[in-house]
Amino acid sequence: MKEINVAVTGGAGQIAYSLLPRLISGETFGEDTKVNLRLVEIPQVVDKLEGTIMELIDCGFRQTGELTATSDIKEGVKDADWILLVGSIPRGIVVDGKKIEERSDLLKINGGIFTAQGSAIGEFAKSDAKILVVGNPANTNALIGKNQANNPGQQWFAMTALDANRAKAQLAKKAEVEISAVTNMAIWGNHSPTMYPDPNNALINGVSASEVINDKDWIENDYLPLVQQRGKAVIDARGASSAASAANAAIDTVKAVESPTAEGDCFSAAIASDGSYGVPEGLIFGYPLKTNSDGDVEIIQGIEINNFAQEKIDVTTQELLEEKEAVKDLLS
Repeated sequence: MKEINVAVTGGAGQIAYSLLPRLISGETFGEDTKVNLRLVEIPQVVDKLEGTIMELIDCGFRQTGELTATSDIKEGVKDADWILLVGSIPRGIVVDGKKIEERSDLLKINGGIFTAQGSAIGEFAKSDAKILVVGNPANTNALIGKNQANNPGQQWFAMTALDANRAKAQLAKKAEVEISAVTNMAIWGNHSPTMYPDPNNALINGVSASEVINDKDWIENDYLPLVQQRGKAVIDARGASSAASAANAAIDTVKAVESPTAEGDCFSAAIASDGSYGVPEGLIFGYPLKTNSDGDVEIIQGIEINNFAQEKIDVTTQELLEEKEAVKDLLS
């Protein structure tokens, strides 16, 4: 049986609790792959991971490899093939007596975390490691981590699959079809309320979703806010942020990167821009992506962008540029 080393930060959190069993069950990396799982947490809660490891053992998956817990990020990512950076400081937490509400404060606090993590990943993880940033603000956290890693063979992604799944669900509901009928869903830009879930290039049974729904007012004034504000709606209803759906999206992303993309489809994640679609080079930007038969991830080219979509893409690009400026001292 093949073996793979997977590291997960924030291992004691709610997202990880839903995520971890699916990483070692054979679902994510295949029935023929044994998964050695390293759980990384802050020193104050690392002891709690012992109970999580007990539960993972009790699942009885034959793909379960070595399970370890550590508060040392260097130990956690050593020789890792995949690293899922789930842990981050959430909005609303009190740090040094100050409640963190502003995105700029969130960027700087998490930026410090991802500086250290990126440096460790660049030095200790495998030279071709794949890194998925789940912890918010995901795009700019990934930008900081990638910059600090300074290892061009490693692939960094920020998660937008949760947004894509939400977008598919809303289109399917409106069109009264199964979610599986919705394909080719692209999330452009930032994992934030400025993201642009693209209904023109999304397909419902092979036809443009915008054409199938044929309701411009609903798309512009209902659909976009529904998707863009879905995270807040979950918090308002649940009293906590998305956990199970976020874990599911992380699994979706790993599987999308690991397997060739079906012809005519795409998956959504944010990667370093190469200048495609006029986005400044280097920004971690949400694009429609595909994994080719060689295992390489590519930005899908030649997608038609109408004036409305371009306006939305410009807005989310500007937000990411402002975020980059806010953490410029962490990018040197």
